[in-house]
Amino acid sequence: MKGRRVSAVPGSDPLSAARRAVASQQWDAADAAFAAADAVEGLAPDDLRLWGMSSYLLRRPQDALEALTRAYEQFAARTEVDDAARCGFWIVYALANRGEIGQAGGWLSRVDRLLSEQTTGRGCGHGYLLVFDAFRAAAIDHDYARGHAAADRAVRIGREHGEADLVALALNVGGRALIYAGEVGQGLKRLDEAMVGVMADEVSPIVAGTVYCSVIEACEEVQELGRAAEWTAALSRWCDEQQGMLTFNGQCLTHRATLLRLGGRLDAAADEAARACQRFGAADEPAAGRAMYELAQVQRLTGDLSNAAANYRRAAERGHDPQPGLALLRLAQGRSEAASTMMHRRMEETTGELDRLRLLPAYVEILLDVGDTETAAAAARELTTTAAMVRTTAAEAEAAYATGAVALAQGEPGQALVALRDAFQRWRSLHAPLEAARCRVVIARACTMLGDHDAASVEMTAALRAMTDMGARSDLARLRGQGIGTESGLTAREIEVLALVAAGKTNRVIADELALAVKTVDRHVANILSKLDVTSRTAATAVAYEQGLL
Repeated sequence: MKGRRVSAVPGSDPLSAARRAVASQQWDAADAAFAAADAVEGLAPDDLRLWGMSSYLLRRPQDALEALTRAYEQFAARTEVDDAARCGFWIVYALANRGEIGQAGGWLSRVDRLLSEQTTGRGCGHGYLLVFDAFRAAAIDHDYARGHAAADRAVRIGREHGEADLVALALNVGGRALIYAGEVGQGLKRLDEAMVGVMADEVSPIVAGTVYCSVIEACEEVQELGRAAEWTAALSRWCDEQQGMLTFNGQCLTHRATLLRLGGRLDAAADEAARACQRFGAADEPAAGRAMYELAQVQRLTGDLSNAAANYRRAAERGHDPQPGLALLRLAQGRSEAASTMMHRRMEETTGELDRLRLLPAYVEILLDVGDTETAAAAARELTTTAAMVRTTAAEAEAAYATGAVALAQGEPGQALVALRDAFQRWRSLHAPLEAARCRVVIARACTMLGDHDAASVEMTAALRAMTDMGARSDLARLRGQGIGTESGLTAREIEVLALVAAGKTNRVIADELALAVKTVDRHVANILSKLDVTSRTAATAVAYEQGLL
């Protein structure tokens, strides 16, 4: 490859070393050995294809394109059109991922022409072209029936020719087409079927990584959190086995960060998201933007609002939609009208049901904050309809929460409680403690409206304790701004301080963790002792536990 420095490879046969490295998934070693072998004597097309795969996994797209192009030309010259089509598929894929759509289209036409000139019976090459047809129909033309039909034909061709890569790719595209068509259950079954070949190690590493990330993304879109967690754990194990691989590691870390955030482990989520951003480096691609968006999400929740704003901007610069996170950031900054304007515009330009599903929960929250109850009610009804189509626990929890919050805003606390308790149980079943805590805050408000102050105190105290434990500072700050407290008389900030006192931390340490002045913490501790009618930190901790404050 042009201008490439070739490192010395131990042993007298670098080509054998390269093949062994591929077999043992040592991609950096394979890349160096292929380069050394190619310098001695030009590689045959099968080895060029393996070299291209190694370069792709090492995130060297230009090197991968050069090796695959050479392989394509040699296969085509030998009229081995199916092998040429395989190389052409990945050339088109790599170019499209780099945003070079014109070149990708040119290569697609080139492969199509080669296959149309085939004089013998059709092989599997046509199936790879059908995968692109299916993707274009579903993702670009929104003709989901045509996309699913094309994917099905590709699956049949792949099975007929024993082409596991083609089968997995086509099942993945077909499954996503079914999901976008509203047949979520059937679509998820197709994705599970695609993963069978991946988990059985029947497919090439490029296909494995591609299908892993696509399936997890689809699960996240429909909020199928159980499957997302299962496949993310599997992807993590697979990535650990690929020595030197960079291409899919960033996506894996991003998916892990998302699940950690939903699981209330905000510090761990921030670490994984930061690692994902480091893996992507300066890459200008949507996957890098997604990592930055996830980091911004965690920073927003933990109260690091300035860095969150910067990362939402960086995500947008790389082609990832910064909404609804950016609008929720404006809400956390007290800029409700700006948040509302952002979300109104975004909802007006968004038509896809799954795209709107991602936005609707935040839209309802922001509308209620600015007092637009009528529009919030309409949005909650739409969310309920879409959740019924998707039929996943998280989507149903979002819909129930929105319904309850709207009912409360309309002065119907009894009706609100039914929906909110349903949402709370669903979030608990998903081990999503921050979402569950948010439910408890609104449940407490409904109980207060109904005159049940004891129940309200229990719910609010539990919510504040959970938020404090998770470090959800933005939620706590909003509650403090609303003057939220408990029957004990402690404010949300005092509950937060009390939890750290109970953990045995000094006022100075508490000040550092909460970014407060030590004198401010001293005052909070004095107020806590006074309100609880005790004289020591130990006694305050004991009373707090007795009263269910911690």
